[in-house]
Amino acid sequence: MTSTRAVGAALTSLVLAGTATLAGCSAQGTTGTAGESDGVTVLASFYPLQYVAQQIGGDLVTVDNLTPPAAEPHDLELSPAQVREVGTADLVVYLSGFQNAVDEAVEARAPEHVVDAADAAELVEHAEEEGHEGETEEEHAEHADEHGATDPHFWLDPSRLAAVGQAVADELAATDPEHADEYAAGALRLGQRLDELDQEMADGLAACQGATLVTSHTAFGYLADRYALEQVGITELDPEVEPSPARLREIGDLVEERGVKTLYSETLVSPKVTETLASDLGVDTAVLDPLEGLSEEATAAGDDYVSVMQANLAALEEGLVCE
Repeated sequence: MTSTRAVGAALTSLVLAGTATLAGCSAQGTTGTAGESDGVTVLASFYPLQYVAQQIGGDLVTVDNLTPPAAEPHDLELSPAQVREVGTADLVVYLSGFQNAVDEAVEARAPEHVVDAADAAELVEHAEEEGHEGETEEEHAEHADEHGATDPHFWLDPSRLAAVGQAVADELAATDPEHADEYAAGALRLGQRLDELDQEMADGLAACQGATLVTSHTAFGYLADRYALEQVGITELDPEVEPSPARLREIGDLVEERGVKTLYSETLVSPKVTETLASDLGVDTAVLDPLEGLSEEATAAGDDYVSVMQANLAALEEGLVCE
């Protein structure tokens, strides 16, 4: 991610230097343009946070998303106009430590109203199981320094997303006190909807408690924790890290030992490694969506966070070894 950090710093410098062409530009890949609405302008750094802001703010807000549809949010690079938008939006909702370019823009532009989802979601560390075999000590240390063990994918636990929703509602009320009651009501509605989803997930996976969930990378730790599954990643938190031959052998042994019948790839990441391994092992594959972004097709079809999570549930019920 060093190149992303460098690009973000360079772009920030351009903005701080007062590049004249920035004024009035809209952010690429967004649903609106901060500063051009009579309502409150909210800037979300990627899809789950956009979803929360839209559900809570409704018609009172215009929500922009810094991450274009179907893009990998980890690799986001900001245009100068987007960096400027961080400073002009009425509220910025982001996840610190997840997108380097956004972290740098928030630090440089210092928006008055900010929600850092990492605070409300109470991020935890998920063990990166046996994923460094075959690496040298230097490679292991470099991997740990760059990515750490803190799992950012909190939104795959609906209860944690609801907590972020409450934080967004509180900050919207501080930004726009006249409509504080409407934002509180929006948070309540969202919380109820996520509670219903949480119960649906719990009911659907009740017979699967303790089942082994083999995923292309360890993006589903919060989901696994919430519903008593055991996640095992072919790779770890960084989906771009190739698994070592030793790791692939470990997965093969585990699949055979535990009778795993499905390996899960995911949207936005190439399924090649997972599909090849599944073919070698004689097991099935299925797709999970980590919900870091919605594709244009999904948006056109009317999908949202809840419907995609329900699709994930169906894939899990079909592919896991359950009682």
